Amino acid sequence: MKLLRYGPAGREKPGMLDAAGNIRDLSKVVSTIGWAEISPAGLKKLAKIKPESLPIVKGNPRLGVPYTGISKFVAIGLNYSDHAKEVGAPIPSEPILFNKWTTSICGPNDDTIVPLGSTKLDWECEIAIVIGSKAKEIEEKDAGKVIAGYCIVNDVSERHFQLERGSQWDRGKGCDTFGPIGPYLVTQDEVGDVQNLDMWLTVNGQTMQKGNTKTMIFGCHHIVAYCSRFMTLMPGDIITTGTPPGVGAGMKPPRFLNVGDVVEVGIEKLGTQRQVIRAHS
Repeated sequence: MKLLRYGPAGREKPGMLDAAGNIRDLSKVVSTIGWAEISPAGLKKLAKIKPESLPIVKGNPRLGVPYTGISKFVAIGLNYSDHAKEVGAPIPSEPILFNKWTTSICGPNDDTIVPLGSTKLDWECEIAIVIGSKAKEIEEKDAGKVIAGYCIVNDVSERHFQLERGSQWDRGKGCDTFGPIGPYLVTQDEVGDVQNLDMWLTVNGQTMQKGNTKTMIFGCHHIVAYCSRFMTLMPGDIITTGTPPGVGAGMKPPRFLNVGDVVEVGIEKLGTQRQVIRAHS
């Protein structure tokens, strides 16, 4: 299934994508897509619905974050071997954890707002894991049981804030609008092999990133088990898992985003995002 929420910010309705790419209205079935709906029981119930039996949504509505109830937005750094190589970093021996603040979260096609004082705004195409069940100290072999599905995240990053103002990455990762999620929450059965998905990102139509999840250093199931050792993962928590090569900071010379640039992000089976870079008001 591809689950989504559509409509104006703060007033989104639940929806489901059909095989032809049409949005179908789920609001007569569920009031939202939240913890109950992304739980194993909730997904099993929704899977019984034929999208063609639901009303079609006309037009081209705004897409919001595909589900509600995110208490933690966890991120993994330097998790692609080819990306670590491009930035001259050693291969980590354990996953590198940092936070994206939940106030950074926005819809997949919402504008990215340049924060005050920004000079090095960068992009990162990533696949993110959505947790559907509470998980604490689980084994890697059991990780699939607690995963609701996967989403695209553009881990928007301000490199000056992240790397040149102390040792804490978080300040450059969690600014408002730095966490576009979606367009869909795609369930595991539809994703298939999560460790073999093509990924890409363009800026103004020019390809910047092109990679595949097979070059991850730590796979998605390993990441879920690892994170559960240090925090209790709750339904709705999201873990974005690192980026392939092609970030602006890794180019020679480095290239960063400017007001008016258009970023498009795609991952095989998960859909696409599009953000326009807007000035801080």
